[in-house]
Amino acid sequence: MYTETELVLVGKRENNKKRNYLVINPLQGKHIPVRPGKALELFDVLAGIVKEAYDGERLLIIGFAETATAIGAQAAIRSGAGYIHTTREVILQEDYIYFSEAHSHAAEQKLVRGDMDRAVETADRIIFIEDEVTTGNTILNIVGKMEERYGRKMQFSVASILNGMTREHMRIYEEKGIPCHYILKTNHQDYGRIAQQYRENGCYEKCDISACYEVDELRVTGWMDARRMTDSRAYLKSCEALWKSVETAFHFVEGERVLVVGTEEFMYPALFVAKAIEDRGCTVRCHSTTRSPIAVSQDTGYPLRTRYELRSMYDPERTTYIYDIDSYDRVFIITDAHGGEEAGKNSLINALKKRNSEIHLIRWC
Repeated sequence: MYTETELVLVGKRENNKKRNYLVINPLQGKHIPVRPGKALELFDVLAGIVKEAYDGERLLIIGFAETATAIGAQAAIRSGAGYIHTTREVILQEDYIYFSEAHSHAAEQKLVRGDMDRAVETADRIIFIEDEVTTGNTILNIVGKMEERYGRKMQFSVASILNGMTREHMRIYEEKGIPCHYILKTNHQDYGRIAQQYRENGCYEKCDISACYEVDELRVTGWMDARRMTDSRAYLKSCEALWKSVETAFHFVEGERVLVVGTEEFMYPALFVAKAIEDRGCTVRCHSTTRSPIAVSQDTGYPLRTRYELRSMYDPERTTYIYDIDSYDRVFIITDAHGGEEAGKNSLINALKKRNSEIHLIRWC
């Protein structure tokens, strides 16, 4: 199994009075570039725990945005479950079930109400998937909202890569009959002190939103949006079709260095394609843009050195980030942002261009 050294690095949140630290998992494929096979292997360990615990039950799996969207997808695919992830995006003409993530920089989370209304009718159990659970308060919030809305006692479980809950928090879950599954138990007691000792002396790059480099753009049809209720088996097939389109359009040479970049909540398809490229004998890394404003530092032992400030591919008024870009033979941005977001596209390409010359943009739409 995994150790804390493998799965936990402590970062420093920027201007967050609720919690000064952020647990950064170097195998998650979010903030730190990772070999995609290593990320999906980790996710599959948690998926196996879920499948073994609830084999034979009709499961609805909910992944938490941003960081657990790919973890949740892998768990749902392994179990053949229904899947949806929470979102902070606007889905036109839909109503939502709202809840909050108290310590986050972007606290509002929501689920599409109509999708949930239909899904709970056929599910024996709802499993919430997280990268880490610290207090469990966010999940208790949404459990309360669901029980209030649906007017009955429902079966819930939680599965996470990391679990930092205290005995007191675990006892609350035990009293409510909500099992908690995890890969690694962590103790957050010293994380705040560790974060505080680092200087914020890294490199901060604010990327140009107006200058536009010409890049090849490939549009691939067959998009499935996991912000909406999806059949995980159909979702897997759609990701396979996405890869086939990419494989047809581009020739991959064994040994070349490739970076695949996902965008915000859109993580699993990018990781899936990155793993397929890796299987062709390429040296591949994958990570994604994020809303998380993390301080960067040159101090020894700190996980992030350079931060690139971007505009979102989904909302030109929103600031997003990407960290520690390296040099590669080719870079592929894979997104489900459908277009019209010049500021977001320009800023991400300009960030990547600081270290890379060949960049391709793939839109799944």
